[in-house]
Amino acid sequence: GVELIGVTAGETKDPEKNITKAINGVVWRILIFYVGAIFIIVTVYPWNELSDLGSPFVATFAKVGVTIAAGIINFVVITAALSGCNSGIFSASRMIYALAEKGQMPSFFLKVNKRGIPLYTVLAISIGIFFGVILDIILPHVLGKDTNIFVYVYSASVLPGMVPWFAILISHIRYRKLESERTASHPFKMPGAPVTNYLSIVALITVLVGMLFNDETRVSILIGIAFLILSTIYYIVKVPKIEK
Repeated sequence: GVELIGVTAGETKDPEKNITKAINGVVWRILIFYVGAIFIIVTVYPWNELSDLGSPFVATFAKVGVTIAAGIINFVVITAALSGCNSGIFSASRMIYALAEKGQMPSFFLKVNKRGIPLYTVLAISIGIFFGVILDIILPHVLGKDTNIFVYVYSASVLPGMVPWFAILISHIRYRKLESERTASHPFKMPGAPVTNYLSIVALITVLVGMLFNDETRVSILIGIAFLILSTIYYIVKVPKIEK
């Protein structure tokens, strides 16, 4: 979700300083907490045996004598989930607000409170999350214990979640061409652009193709395609009416 940093640019006092600092900080956090953590785990356990360990993090902590490893990991997972939920509410509410400004969502989503927070967008998203929790509890009792609404919702978001990255990378290439003079003296340029843009696009396409060949992830792509088709149909039907 590092693309969410860009969404915050409109709400920070000094974007040139704060956004630069945030992006640099995120790069180091990914290297330390993701790449570093995985590196430590695979130096302790062979990678092809991790699936038999349960949580590799718990197993690694237990191996070095941390007996409360499971509790620590559960705490980290819960805080990470809350953080992800918070960032999702923030980004989705701002996007809905922007769509409402263009007439592509109901106008009542434009209402903000005294602090400038889009009130009804945050409320609508929070209600959606609440119903998702309720359905996650009820549906297994109605449709069978193997029913997992979280998997379906998450699967639907994998491919649409990659679409913004394609848009970001392509828009950046286009922007550099149109604003070549401005970008030449820009204080915070993308290293290696536009080559790094094209490499990133190829990497994303490779991941999507790989997911199609994997039985466990194929459903994510198919549900995502269906979601994008429905969204596109809605846009085609709705937008011309708005523009008229």
